[in-house]
Amino acid sequence: MLAAVMCFALLDATAKHLSQTFPVPMLVWARYTLHFLLMMLVLAPTMRWRLVTTDRPRLQIMRALMLVGTTGFCMAAFRHLPLAETTALLFITPLVVTLLAGPFLHEKIGRLHWAASLCGFAGALLIARPGGTLNLTGLILVLAAATCYSIYQIQTRMLSPTENTLTMLFYTALIGTVSMTVAAPLYWGGPMPNLLEGLMIASLGIYGGTGHYMLIAAFRLAPASTLSPLLYVQLIWATLLGWLVFDHWPDATTLTGMAIIAGSSVALALLQRRTAR
Repeated sequence: MLAAVMCFALLDATAKHLSQTFPVPMLVWARYTLHFLLMMLVLAPTMRWRLVTTDRPRLQIMRALMLVGTTGFCMAAFRHLPLAETTALLFITPLVVTLLAGPFLHEKIGRLHWAASLCGFAGALLIARPGGTLNLTGLILVLAAATCYSIYQIQTRMLSPTENTLTMLFYTALIGTVSMTVAAPLYWGGPMPNLLEGLMIASLGIYGGTGHYMLIAAFRLAPASTLSPLLYVQLIWATLLGWLVFDHWPDATTLTGMAIIAGSSVALALLQRRTAR
């Protein structure tokens, strides 16, 4: 899990650097195409048709499109916002999922769940601080990414009881590649990457594919309630990479907001663990 979130943090830092030069949709295309090719090389020879066999293809496609939207909006937000703040705001997703689980998954939401969610949103407000220094366009983009990611997580929970995990992972790579390739005439262009930039663009798919593969492996080896709090180590990686690569360190108020979001989400994970017992 720790290696997976490190991959995700490296993916975000690399995307933020590249988005200053190259069109964001092209970076999204590269991220999913390399991920798709990795899965074809590693999994297709052994799984064959089992890799694409699903009883709910429409939901698989919609779920994959939500993840494409998450990636695109998040990479676009990186153009306008610091790495740590963007990552922290995206982590309001578990709080939104908790609130949506009632109407969509018919799960009971208790008072403690509501309290933890409200605390998390208060932490997000500390980071965004209406009237503060963060770019409004970037804030709108990261909130759009969090919305897509929340729907993606809800749909993941709908599919996970009956669908193969690797099939779900493959559909995200397949649909992401197909959708961004079909739309390529609308965005393709910009400067030609040099060798180093080309390797960095290729690394987006490697980071994404490897990170998701290790995430799946982690959940096979340990319970979700044990692993979920470790997801928030990504906030630490994002803060350190933002400082080392982009020379940005969040102020005290922002760090407080990040801690509140992480603490609220960990509290939700522990509440869900208690409910499951």
